Order: sequence, then C-alpha cells, then structure tokens
Amino acid sequence: MNAPIPRPRLGFLGVGWIGRSRLAAIAATGRIDIVAIADPSPENRAEALLLAPGAATVEDLDALLAHELDGIVIATPSAFHAAQSIEALERGVAVFCQKPLGRNGGEARAVVAAARAADRLLGVDFSYRLTDGMVRIRDLLTAQALGPVHAIDLTFHNAYGPDKPWFYDPALSGGGCVMDLGVHLVDLALWALDFPAVTTVSSHLFAAGRPLVDRATQVEDFAIVTLGLETGAVVRLACSWRLHAGCDAVIAADFYGRDGGASLRNVAGSFYDFVAEQYRGTTRAVLANPPDVWGGRAAADWARRLADGAGFDTAAERLVDVAAVLDRIYA
Repeated sequence: MNAPIPRPRLGFLGVGWIGRSRLAAIAATGRIDIVAIADPSPENRAEALLLAPGAATVEDLDALLAHELDGIVIATPSAFHAAQSIEALERGVAVFCQKPLGRNGGEARAVVAAARAADRLLGVDFSYRLTDGMVRIRDLLTAQALGPVHAIDLTFHNAYGPDKPWFYDPALSGGGCVMDLGVHLVDLALWALDFPAVTTVSSHLFAAGRPLVDRATQVEDFAIVTLGLETGAVVRLACSWRLHAGCDAVIAADFYGRDGGASLRNVAGSFYDFVAEQYRGTTRAVLANPPDVWGGRAAADWARRLADGAGFDTAAERLVDVAAVLDRIYA
C-alpha cells in the first residue's frame, strides 16, 4: 500500500462510448481529477468534455503522460492495450484497461510484470463480475451453499456484432467473439470458483457458418468451448456475434452443485438488465433484480483504490490465467 493520493490525476486514452461511460463512473466517485483526454475523433472528444469540462485534449499517449498523471484509463483497439499499458506503467502511472489486456498470454504476462515492477495498480474492465447478481452468486459459492460445483454453463450471444472494422482484423483484435465476449465468460467462471487450474480445453470455432480454418485472415463469429477444471467440474461456454437469437442478446451464467444451483440471466434480451436466482429442486429464490447500474462499477472501484494508495495487487496475476485459457481455446 502506497500513501493515499488526495486527488489522483487521471488521463483517458480513448473516449468512445465505453471510454466515456467509464469516465462518467469515475467522475461520479468525487475523488478524481480528470486532467486530460486523447481520442482521434473530434466528436468523441467533444462528448467527453461535457463530462470533464476542465480536461485538456491532447493527441496521444505521450502527450497524456506529460500531464503528470497518477492513473490512466485505456479504451483503444485491442492491439494497442499491452504496449500502451506497459508504457504507462513504466512511467509510474497506474492503469485501468479495457479487455482484453493483451491479444495473447504473452502480452498479458508482460503487462502484469510491468505493473509488479512499478508497484502500480492494474485493473481490467471485467465488469460482469460486479453485477449485483454475480456478486450474490459468488457469495453463495464461497459459502459452499450449492455444495461442490460440478457444472458451469455460460452464454453470451450478441445479435449485432461489433461496428468497428478493427474487430474483424485478426492482427488488431487477436480474435473474434471469444476475444470480445468469451473472455468475460472465462473470467466469470474462474473468478467465481476462485481460479482453479484448467486441465483440459476443447473448442469449436466458426466463421460465417463454417469451421474457422485460417486465423490469419478470419476471426470467429461463433464458438463452443468446454473446459475441464482441476476440481473435476466442467465449464461449457458459447458465444457469438450476429446469431439469429430472436432478441438483442442472450447472456447467462448457470452454476450447478450437488445441493443447489444458481443463475444469472439477462432480461428480455437486454444487454444491461439481469436477474439472479438460487435453485433448490423445483423451487427458486430471487437473489437480485434490475435496475442495477453496474457498467462502470469496476472502473469506479479501481479509481477509489488508487485514491486510497493501492499499489500492485497480486490478484492481477489472475489476468494471465484468463489470457492463457484463451490461448488454449485458439490453439
């Protein structure tokens, strides 16, 4: 733990929709000064300045870091996450980065090593962890209220798919729907069970309805993956872009144990509204209901910890575990 920072100075690299959402959540903590933003889009910069009217607008990461920052929020294309995070960390600046932290395990490992060497707080925007429902389910699992868990079933189908071309370029994105959506599912499963080792991985990846054959030129838009855990439990996950799902999105996380089950599910195809329930036999009890303003919760938590003086947190090493599982899915 370092000395508390009365008003940490933050910069934002990338203020598209996600970046602005995280900016608003961090500003709402009332503990941060947002001093500079960088984004190539004049429209994005103008929208961000409505949320942080005193911030300077600059051209790039180097110009941001010249503002003597305590922390930076990175919301740029995936290909840049690792290098930008490492540059900031090596300059003594804490980092909150959009997922994925890197396009592969090697990139993620390098970022975590830089955070450890600099003793700086590193966070990644695994926001679904902090939905009310998922927090309640993890509490049940920690208390062993479901008994030993033997099956986890996870789904994230997005009926639209990304609207930016770089998502479809393997060199820039690192992968398709698994890198974009499946990373949340892998993280949820491992985090909820306190990161057991993954012993086996099998995966089926598709592009435009056919098996993916050339990752150098294509990214997957549908995936089914099975993970075997050291506990003996089995995780099945499915994710996709542009699936004919009959609604905007299908998002679910189901946990089944010897003594009960628990489920987080989106409501009526929503990307934002979730209900969580606990099951026992044919009965169910509600754990959490919407509304729940959760999207910026991980960013706000990181900002508060930064203000409190948090340095490197060994929990960041688990980010490498998630990235390593994605490597095995793609392999």
